[in-house]
Amino acid sequence: MTGLFVWAPYASRVELELEGGSDSSGTPTSRPLERGVRGHFHLPDPSLAAGTRYRLRLDGSPGVPDPRSGYQPDGVHGPSLVVDQTAFAWTDAAFSPPPWSEGVVYEVHVGTFTLEGTFLALIGRLDYLVELGVTHLELMPVAAFPGQHGWGYDGVSLFAPHAAYGTPEDLKRLVDACHARGLAVILDVVYNHLGPDGNYLGRFGPYFTQTYATPWGAAVNLDQAGCDGVRRFFCDNALYWLECFHFDGLRLDAVHAFLDRGAHTFLEQLAEEVGALERRLARTKLLIAESDLNDPRLIREREAGGLGLHAQWSDDFHHSLHALLTGERNGYYADFGELEDLACALREGFVYAGRYSAHRGRSHGRPLGGLPLQRLLGYLQNHDQVGNRALGDRIGHSLSVERLELGAALVLTAPFVPMLFQGEEWNASTPFRYFTDHQNAELAEAVFEGRRKEFAAQGLAQEGIPDPRAPATFDASKLDWAEQTLPEHRRVLDWYRALLQLRRQEPALRSPEAPEVETAENAAGARWLCFRRGPLLVVANLSAVPLALPVAAGGALLLGSPGASAVAQLLRLPAWGVGILRTTARDRAHSSLRAS
Repeated sequence: MTGLFVWAPYASRVELELEGGSDSSGTPTSRPLERGVRGHFHLPDPSLAAGTRYRLRLDGSPGVPDPRSGYQPDGVHGPSLVVDQTAFAWTDAAFSPPPWSEGVVYEVHVGTFTLEGTFLALIGRLDYLVELGVTHLELMPVAAFPGQHGWGYDGVSLFAPHAAYGTPEDLKRLVDACHARGLAVILDVVYNHLGPDGNYLGRFGPYFTQTYATPWGAAVNLDQAGCDGVRRFFCDNALYWLECFHFDGLRLDAVHAFLDRGAHTFLEQLAEEVGALERRLARTKLLIAESDLNDPRLIREREAGGLGLHAQWSDDFHHSLHALLTGERNGYYADFGELEDLACALREGFVYAGRYSAHRGRSHGRPLGGLPLQRLLGYLQNHDQVGNRALGDRIGHSLSVERLELGAALVLTAPFVPMLFQGEEWNASTPFRYFTDHQNAELAEAVFEGRRKEFAAQGLAQEGIPDPRAPATFDASKLDWAEQTLPEHRRVLDWYRALLQLRRQEPALRSPEAPEVETAENAAGARWLCFRRGPLLVVANLSAVPLALPVAAGGALLLGSPGASAVAQLLRLPAWGVGILRTTARDRAHSSLRAS
């Protein structure tokens, strides 16, 4: 049995409309909710049994889903279903999340990770992830969105797991199974906008404001009249996932899109409330931001004037590495491409820390200011950097295997917490495309046309852009696990496994200290970068010219590209090759490498 409450300041009367119950005239039976203060309504007698289907009727209008619905079994326009959140028998009381400093994050889209595309099917792949060396599984958004398949960033029923993925109990079984294997679980949540289809929040209260313009329409109301109720809704949602579903952290989508000029911002409030939950449960709960601001205040402790988030994605490192490996200079990659950009990212985290950005036409960012580089995530690929490309092509689709392996080595030896995107560890041949299943034909057409125009402006032929609404676009994005056994994919998988094993074995690769980084180029056109992590020296040949460098006596090659060797005090690297060496304490005082 459970109760029901809703914030609906726009309504003078709210009624509960029970699905399947009707009077002699066929009119569904309803029960009035009792009005409280500031637009809050509740059932005076909390007597809704689990499994009850219902809608909410505002001022006599047709019923709509409950904004706090725990499950939408018939989709985002259907009736809400009462869920008993206390019924699941958890077995993870003894679980403790792995330390963030030792983390390896793996980003997954539930619908394409397995053929079945469900929470329960994902459980069957957890042992593989543990064996690979993953410590934190990050799920792309699972809150209910329109249609059967999509990325999830247009969710509208934020408390309801997407029905095509499974039931709330199925999601809890997945989290419990992860914890049984020592895996922490992070959930991607979207609070900067909601999808238009199935979004009924605007009927209940001032969830949106026209004060600011956004790419998605009216902005979420975080600082205008009525924003207290809006903030309460989103904070409660965060606490709900962390407590009721035992998630170990949340990834906050695009916090730079929060338009909030309040003295006490929504992000501060969220961090404070999650901190209070963390203390009450005596279990770590992470908040990880996606941010384009290069603003260290996000991840600085509240006691030092920051917002108190734990970590953030670091696009500067990705862009620096991607531009060097691919040679791409379009869009935001125009700001990158120099070897020193990558060196700066490795040393300082942000490349743009007050520096002028030609892409933005202004100075951008500020220095990290002594924060540990492990507050940043480093990656070669993620859902955005793959899926927002016209064809959804992965970086390995256009690079030689040598360049791909070089990129992986730099990610997994860098001073950041590394993140992998599903399938990258075997250079999956399947793309990750932008796909939707909007039931509103007008919206589906508008999304398709908008995407075609976006890429046409970049000089791409419109007829070659996959149609997001076509079932084939979604089907093509499902991982093909069988290809792991093919030699060309097995080679990359073995490389990732070796790198992850080295990361587990070598404490220096998990050190919070910023590395010493050097770059150089010789007359033959070879250019390289080297950086030191304690006794380990990583040397990357970022050129098509083979390289030979002197190393001190005793320098042992722990891991290297095919053809790499360290013999007779000479390190040899093939084109686009990498070597990871162990050096003695004496050698560490003389880290410079010069071409022979």
